[in-house]
Amino acid sequence: MIKEKILVIGASGQIGVELTLALRKIYGNANVVASDLREENDLLKGTGPYVSMDVMNKEMLHVQVIRQNITQIYLLAAILSATGEKNPNLAWSINMQSLLNVLDIAKEEKINKVYWPSSVAVFGPTSPKKDCPQQTVIEPITVYGISKYAGEFWCNYYHQRWGLDVRSIRYPGLISYKSAPGGGTTDYAVEIFHEALDEKKYECFLEADTYLPMMYMPDAIRATIELMEAPAEKIKIRTAYNISGMSFSPKEIAAEIKKHIPAFTISYKPDYRQQIANSWPQSIDDSVARNDWGWHEEYDLEKMTKDMFENL
Repeated sequence: MIKEKILVIGASGQIGVELTLALRKIYGNANVVASDLREENDLLKGTGPYVSMDVMNKEMLHVQVIRQNITQIYLLAAILSATGEKNPNLAWSINMQSLLNVLDIAKEEKINKVYWPSSVAVFGPTSPKKDCPQQTVIEPITVYGISKYAGEFWCNYYHQRWGLDVRSIRYPGLISYKSAPGGGTTDYAVEIFHEALDEKKYECFLEADTYLPMMYMPDAIRATIELMEAPAEKIKIRTAYNISGMSFSPKEIAAEIKKHIPAFTISYKPDYRQQIANSWPQSIDDSVARNDWGWHEEYDLEKMTKDMFENL
């Protein structure tokens, strides 16, 4: 059996930290190289090798892949939806060029597998709002969504043309207690827990009844690893798989939090992120992922809220 050597790019981010730790548990600390442009996240310190690296520097990346004998790459570096709208050109440049750099090097060095996350941000106002299917109308209105949709097709292209084993998931909003959110439209669902504990109140930047697809981080990490470990013949979608954990509104999560902190209150002051949220589906149909590689979520809103408070 080939010994895998994994490179995680963007390891200090919201997904990166927990994914790196999970991969180190499976493959051994020394076999998972964490890298980021930022400082090493405190949770990663002392758990395995760390390289300070800019994925936009293709030569530097290429040298690391060869030097470390890398067999799998997880590319998590990206500028997210809300942050991307403040600097669209930068978001496009980073989100696209980082992927093309990785795909090129992976093709040249015959890397076994590449993972690159997509997002529900690929969907737009014309996509179905309820149970948005795997194949549907996709007309994103954020630069983040546009870059993710283009990226899905680059992944598919490298797979079709050069047989590169690239795999992807369209993440919904992700909720975690370990690492801070990274400038997305669904960040309120993380902030609300911290504010509930510290201030007993929260001012939400989305309207009370804004339903969005969400997922608890343990489910997202497990989905990613299960997708990557599934036999290649089971992976029928080479753009990106829809996956879903739950769907809720700020009003619903506030009600769930009140069960744990009765004094908690929420107020609403929608900002520019409301328009982004309105353009996305309220719930996702992930039956294709369930059928192809056996995806199944473990956390609903109640179970997640309980776990968040136990850990925070």
